[in-house]
Amino acid sequence: MTQAISEPIQSDRRLRGEEMLGRVDGPAGIQVVENLARSFPDFARYVLEYSFGDIYSRAGLGLREREIATVAALCAMGNAAPQLRVHVHAALHVGCTPRQIVEVVMQMSVYAGFPAALNGLAAVKEVFAAEQIALPLADEAAA
Repeated sequence: MTQAISEPIQSDRRLRGEEMLGRVDGPAGIQVVENLARSFPDFARYVLEYSFGDIYSRAGLGLREREIATVAALCAMGNAAPQLRVHVHAALHVGCTPRQIVEVVMQMSVYAGFPAALNGLAAVKEVFAAEQIALPLADEAAA
């Protein structure tokens, strides 16, 4: 196999990416990339080095803000439910509250449309069920 980018396997970008992926997604994120690497090692390397080693590692936004932006973008796309579920888990992992996640997805109804928001809420419901977060949220009736 030829390497698409001529960098050592354990480059600084890769090590930074592995550390950042662990901070964002925990062991589940590392497992996803390891599974991807079994079939598509170059793409797994791009995910680690570019997405997490270069972009997520930048100063200027904290991990909570990055996950809020990611959840919003994936929801607005409307065709990325598996990735949206991963990033809803990640948003919870980095300190976003369930209320913040729901509000971000509801906000997308204005800019991406009701179908995108409805699909996003379905993904949120799945993740919350897996995380044993009861819906409706406790103070939702008062909102």
